[in-house]
Amino acid sequence: MMDTAAPFRERTRADRERREAEDLAPAATRALGAGDRARPEEPDPYRTAFERDRDRILHSKAFRRLKHKTQVFLNPEGDHYVTRLTHALQVTQVARSLAAGLGLNEALAEAIALGHDVGHTPFGHTGEEALAPYFSAGWHHAAQGVRVYEVLEDTNLTAEVRDGIRAHTWRIQPPPSTPEGMCVRYADRIAYLSHDALDALRAGVVGRDDFPASTRAHLGEPGTEWIGRMVHAVIAHSLATGEVAMTPETLAVMHEQRAFMFARVYLDGENERRKHGAIAVLRALMDHHLAHPEQVPPGYRDNDADLVTQVADYVAGMTDRFALTTHDRLFRPRL
Repeated sequence: MMDTAAPFRERTRADRERREAEDLAPAATRALGAGDRARPEEPDPYRTAFERDRDRILHSKAFRRLKHKTQVFLNPEGDHYVTRLTHALQVTQVARSLAAGLGLNEALAEAIALGHDVGHTPFGHTGEEALAPYFSAGWHHAAQGVRVYEVLEDTNLTAEVRDGIRAHTWRIQPPPSTPEGMCVRYADRIAYLSHDALDALRAGVVGRDDFPASTRAHLGEPGTEWIGRMVHAVIAHSLATGEVAMTPETLAVMHEQRAFMFARVYLDGENERRKHGAIAVLRALMDHHLAHPEQVPPGYRDNDADLVTQVADYVAGMTDRFALTTHDRLFRPRL
């Protein structure tokens, strides 16, 4: 007899919410209805609240601009260096792997990971140093990321996603309120230590034998092998302790590798030279637009914010190439 069963099966948001209730770990964050948002919304018929947030982030202008923002090497030559966009995608993969291994909400981890770096200025963390003197409490990309989605694009994200973006870095306290947010914290560091090491090798800044002996012995070859071993170390220790954390021995190796990267790569002489130039460019752009606020596009004029914040919104949102092009247009002598 011919099988007359329908080839497809409808799976609604409510179906997936029921599956979350049954299958996810007790500590997992469950998506219910439209989610905890500043403005109430009707639930989507097919997407959970966190899937909806993921899609809003993917379609945001701030996310698209990450493809032209630097990760580590300023203005690198070549097509294979990591950008903020590829970094965000790699963090997302690692965060989903951690969440899946721990029975957590993968969609929430994915949404946080995709949005975690949208607040970054041009030229990576150098931009934070450039903008910090304009604010009494300094300037941090995580807080700017929340501001992007609360004010500048106002996507009405859930509280859990905004909290994860706010606290994705280890410098920010209190830590994320969800275990999925903690997965993103670890995923961010796992991803950048792995891909930044490969970029440093590609750039000839370091050789494989330069990495600490503990890194080579414990993590193996840089790249996917490092990522796999660090992911497994988080899953194993989290299952054993009941909180998202990494085995102490692997964590110690990660700290040693991070210290090595700061000494030999992030604060390398050539990178330091370019960093000073990048800071000068961003501060010149800040000062110019503070003196000429009419040149700030209307989309960045948050009328409820002071002028410094409005100008910083504009400058921080620039891509590397747009910042350099704008600086050249404003300050390069006309021949």
